[in-house]
Amino acid sequence: MKKVFLGFLALAISAMPLMAEETMNAILTAMPSLSIAPDAHSGGMGDVGTATNPDLNSQHWNPAKYAFMDSHGGITANYTPWLTKIVDDINLAYIAGYYKWDDLQAVSASLTYFSLGKVDLTTIDADFLAEARPNEWALDVAYSRKLIETLSIAVALRFMYSDLNNGVNTSALGSATEMIPGWTMAADIALYYKQPIEIGMGTSYFGLGLDISNLGGKITYDRGKENQSFIPTNLRLGLSYEMPFDDYNRLSFNADVSKLLVPTRKSKFAVDENGNALEGAALTRWYSDLSPLKGIWYSFADAPGGFKEELQEIQLGLGLEYSYDRKFFARFGYSHEARNKGNRRYFTMGAGFHLSIFSLDVAYVKALAASNPLDNTLRFTIGFDIAGIKDLIKR
Repeated sequence: MKKVFLGFLALAISAMPLMAEETMNAILTAMPSLSIAPDAHSGGMGDVGTATNPDLNSQHWNPAKYAFMDSHGGITANYTPWLTKIVDDINLAYIAGYYKWDDLQAVSASLTYFSLGKVDLTTIDADFLAEARPNEWALDVAYSRKLIETLSIAVALRFMYSDLNNGVNTSALGSATEMIPGWTMAADIALYYKQPIEIGMGTSYFGLGLDISNLGGKITYDRGKENQSFIPTNLRLGLSYEMPFDDYNRLSFNADVSKLLVPTRKSKFAVDENGNALEGAALTRWYSDLSPLKGIWYSFADAPGGFKEELQEIQLGLGLEYSYDRKFFARFGYSHEARNKGNRRYFTMGAGFHLSIFSLDVAYVKALAASNPLDNTLRFTIGFDIAGIKDLIKR
């Protein structure tokens, strides 16, 4: 019996960075779309956003920042054509919004939708079987609150849904098992610290951020739950410093470090009772049965290359933002990932235009390697200040 070649699954993995032969120990997860920076603001600064100034897209980076927003409410829409060097029908859409009913508390929500376009399912002999349009989406809500004037905390709950076969019964087409949509629940925990510092040129701001996202169960795509995949549980730390030059010109320096709290498949803990490394089906079963909590624990010390390889699992982002009168923005950044962990290394640039009720941002990615599918990626963001719109209508 012919086996179905799951082209849509390969395409889902292609949403991760392009990897060379030397990078075969990169960490892969289900729903990699949740790891993509969805907005042009952070996307223009090397995918940095954990400790930057609060904005409408803080739900993705650090929902605790909403408690520091000046306005009482806002909404934003983001669009990113993805992997345009390979295909023209994969895209990421992201909508977020928040509401503050007093100076201390805020509620927020977001919807992420990732479309993988049209995928033709074929046999291993390339015979056409069916057409599918796989997609992934996630819906979340968060509550944030200031604990003191300079510190806030937030918690978020998220529902995640991944439909890779889009209703096509693969078992009827010749595969060993029927593939079904996968889903799970997850939570985020976040902290944000923002301290004003008076200097000779005015008030500067020092920021720190912590965000642990997607703490939750694993995802399976078969009814027997024989193969379970980790979701992209992530630890992100951020640092930011904004300084003024005068009443109109400001410059901010921003940095994020992040690490997936997911064990590597080639884990040094994947051994049998005799201490021999597991391989093949035994390794797949061990990895599938590993609990999310134990996976988080293993993720800090399971790299077969030891401490050096653990450090290579940390991704670094650096961002610079210039603003004039907090209305016109220019942004530059760099994102770095080790070659053997994904090789996402690229420069970014962006620009923004913000008014009291409306904002528009755009960002551009320039990869270091011309063969990188992320090269020339564009992001677009449009935002609206709901409170400002209400005031305008009243006037």
